[in-house]
Amino acid sequence: MTSASNTPLLISFSGVDGSGKSTQIESLRSALHAAGLKTTLLAFWDNVVVGVKYREGFVHKVYKSERGIGAPGKPVNRRDKNVRGWHLTLARHFLYLLDAIHLRRVVACAKRSGVDVVILDRYIYDELSNLNLSNSLSRSFIKIVHGFVPRPDIAYLLDADPVAAYARKPEYPVEFMKKCRRAYFELAGILKTMTVIPALDLPEAKYAVLRAAERELAAQGRTADLVSGSLSAA
Repeated sequence: MTSASNTPLLISFSGVDGSGKSTQIESLRSALHAAGLKTTLLAFWDNVVVGVKYREGFVHKVYKSERGIGAPGKPVNRRDKNVRGWHLTLARHFLYLLDAIHLRRVVACAKRSGVDVVILDRYIYDELSNLNLSNSLSRSFIKIVHGFVPRPDIAYLLDADPVAAYARKPEYPVEFMKKCRRAYFELAGILKTMTVIPALDLPEAKYAVLRAAERELAAQGRTADLVSGSLSAA
């Protein structure tokens, strides 16, 4: 691998729960490491979200949201982003603004850590997709936030069939998952900066993710073969 740039690549993964973000991140990191690139992985909820302990405690206490992560045969009844109301909408705008401000600091710190690629499991986009995208004020808010947060070099949006995604990670009702999927695509239309990975079979989806990363690296004057080694190891 050769490099003509010392600026770390910023890559984010977004999509409905169960869309395969963890699997794709693991595949990409493995390919990047094999190509001699150093990476760091940040989880948006753990590393970026402001006051995460209090926000989790609020939804558990007030909305009786179940704890844990859903798995096949072990569903979890989550009540957080699927709970709506005007008061929650106002609160989300305020909290998402705090998260966006903190995101700038977190990304800047990560880029100074001597790595080649910074990867975020979820991004501010996953929060913005929870807003009412048909509301003009929310759309203006989204554009303002998008204007000052770090712009990912690749912002993956992993598409998934909501029924299949629910089967993999049963946490939210399928009808809500369908609404989330539509919201993600509407957000992608507003931002016009997201790289959509269609709902493909796993090997094809991995290939699409790796090829997009290869192209972005090449555009920055770097060459790295991410696909060949991954395919031969598969």
